[in-house]
Amino acid sequence: MRLRHIEVFQAIVQTGSISAAARLLNVSQPNVSRVLTHAEQQLGFALFERRAQGMVVTAEGRRLLPEVEDLYQRLQTITQLTEQLRRGEGQTVRVGAAHAFGQMVLAPALVQWRQQAASVSVELVTEHFSTLCQMIMDNQLDFALVFGQQVDADLLAEPLFQSSMVALLPQHHTHNEPATLEWLCANNLLMMQNQDPLGRVLHRALRDKGLDPAVSLSIKTYSVIADMVLAGGGVGVVDLFTACRYADQLKLLPVAQPLPFEVMLISRRDQPQSQSTLQLKQVIRNKLWEIARQCETRFFTRSA
Repeated sequence: MRLRHIEVFQAIVQTGSISAAARLLNVSQPNVSRVLTHAEQQLGFALFERRAQGMVVTAEGRRLLPEVEDLYQRLQTITQLTEQLRRGEGQTVRVGAAHAFGQMVLAPALVQWRQQAASVSVELVTEHFSTLCQMIMDNQLDFALVFGQQVDADLLAEPLFQSSMVALLPQHHTHNEPATLEWLCANNLLMMQNQDPLGRVLHRALRDKGLDPAVSLSIKTYSVIADMVLAGGGVGVVDLFTACRYADQLKLLPVAQPLPFEVMLISRRDQPQSQSTLQLKQVIRNKLWEIARQCETRFFTRSA
């Protein structure tokens, strides 16, 4: 028996007539009759006796009925499970992010995501790049939002956004022109670590100009650089998203020499991702561009 035969057989047993079975299955009565006739022709025996009071299961049909009911229940379970998967029920998406993206991008993105997929659980981890890569390789994360740099061949990198780093000054500083690297070094530039993805860009630009900042402090977390500027420890260079978080507390200026950075999503190359994961990635992608546009508009308007 084919699955369609079983479905029609079960519907007739459940309702007692072909017309009622057709209503239950939301198909026409002739359609149910054709499927039943085809099933009985293939089986070589009748499943029902047609009587005035309705359809009565034959002896052969009664022998089949326990197995058919068991299979029908399993089909119902599969149908329910596929619906749950479609809605994301019982699923967990594990997201990683560089520290700079945790509050500025992931927080509002996840709030939006929860409004459209409340049944999906999300685990969020903020870590440094190397740790996030290892967690993905160890299947502890589904994907991570990071600053662009070289990744392992087993990881897939999806570029999302490109921009240039921003200079941070104390809020009431009198300097209003785009900050040159020379000016930043002369005003206590707080340095990113050389092995950091954005730090490598900054260090390379300084080397190209033969510049050596006087401040010996080397910082890995971009928000700590901003906090140091806020505390009067000098000036800093950070990504657009970290800068935007401090726009009400610090002065933001463009850097005269371009210091480009890229944002990307990384995931395992060998593992297809769930529908919920793909949907969340799209929400993050849209939120990233939305926030970037708002930050750039505000930043360039104030610095113009």
